[in-house]
Amino acid sequence: MSAVSDRLPAFPWDKLTPFKATAAAHPDGIVDLSVGTPVDPVPELIQKALVGAADSPGYPTVWGTPELRDAITGWVERRLGARDVTHRHVLPIVGSKELVAWLPTQLGLGPGDRVAYPRLAYPTYEVGARLARAEYEVYDDPTELDPEGLKLLWLNSPSNPTGKVLSKAELTRIVAWAREHGVLLFSDECYLELGWEADPVSVLHPDVNGGSYDGIVSVHSLSKRSNLAGYRAAFLAGDPAFLSPLLEIRKHGGMMTSAPTQAAVVAALSDDDHVRVQRERYASRRALLREALLSHGFRIEHSEASLYLWATRGESCWDTVAHLAERGILVAPGDFYGSAGAEFVRVALTATDERIAAAVRRL
Repeated sequence: MSAVSDRLPAFPWDKLTPFKATAAAHPDGIVDLSVGTPVDPVPELIQKALVGAADSPGYPTVWGTPELRDAITGWVERRLGARDVTHRHVLPIVGSKELVAWLPTQLGLGPGDRVAYPRLAYPTYEVGARLARAEYEVYDDPTELDPEGLKLLWLNSPSNPTGKVLSKAELTRIVAWAREHGVLLFSDECYLELGWEADPVSVLHPDVNGGSYDGIVSVHSLSKRSNLAGYRAAFLAGDPAFLSPLLEIRKHGGMMTSAPTQAAVVAALSDDDHVRVQRERYASRRALLREALLSHGFRIEHSEASLYLWATRGESCWDTVAHLAERGILVAPGDFYGSAGAEFVRVALTATDERIAAAVRRL
């Protein structure tokens, strides 16, 4: 057991504990803008669907109900512009983090195989490679990577932590390169519904993939768009040649979404109004925080999408974390996401309107 845990880096969030204590000591309480966990209510229609399916004594299926697969294929075509998506093109998963962490292992990768991900990125891409004992590396432009031995290429647009969005032309070029070199491409698109100054595009769009899903899979989550982080609800869409063996592996591993959650996802993907309402909440909070940070002397880079502002004062990210903690505001240090983030902090929009207003006053 220790041999597995020894492959992993120190859990980064533990480093924030003393700064969280400082922020919590503020007379008006902490404003936690660090983790990015949703705080707004789960929409009523989703709660009703969950409760309506509460009497589910039997085992759910890993592939999900036909109604769930219909909801996913319908959303992928309606929202992403994908074409000719069948049940074979989709696969429910138990939250996107689980998939990211265990995908290299489930693909059978190991020593000598390489996994690549953006220079500034969600730490779990690296964790997944480490768990599989595969090699890992970061990139600025994936098409400059050596394709020899590169078995898995992660894209992330909109980016966590920076909010950067890859254009349709960039995505098209990268997809073509990956196919030319036989590299499997997984595109983490969990923040796609949250574009502010850019309109994020999926690798499933025919303008990007030429009408073919060969060698590409996209990852989507309901945690942010529908406030379902507590439900652990996400899905994959793309090349059946990869999804079919993944389904078999996950059947053997019992990696199934609960039946009530499956019903809730059907309701969530079939309704666009609650997404619009949540977007408006985040847009308002973003505008207030952005102006307050700029007025406080921060510079904000990228951040054209996602749930974060990528901000810097031109100093060590830990100095910035301490500076804000003294004002009762907790943020994530940029070096959690790679050494290139050493002078940045990630400021989440996931706090109530009242707590956002408190942060604005303090800044």
